Amino acid sequence: MPLQSIRFRIRPDGRVEEMVEGVQGAGCQELTSSIEQRLGHVSSRELTAEHFQASANTSVEQNNHVSLQHGQN
Repeated sequence: MPLQSIRFRIRPDGRVEEMVEGVQGAGCQELTSSIEQRLGHVSSRELTAEHFQASANTSVEQNNHVSLQHGQN
């Protein structure tokens, strides 16, 4: 199993950017859904090409980027 990681970048304006690596297909969203609910509103989501190729090639590493707004409900 490839190494799975979630990285966060907290911007000065309070936005949180999340990047997931080593998770294929919809597993990324399943992995991060509870974290995203606690952090706040998801303002955008970028899926990389690897997300859509994962079903054809299971050894592909995936990077998904999500921007979150904390406390902006």
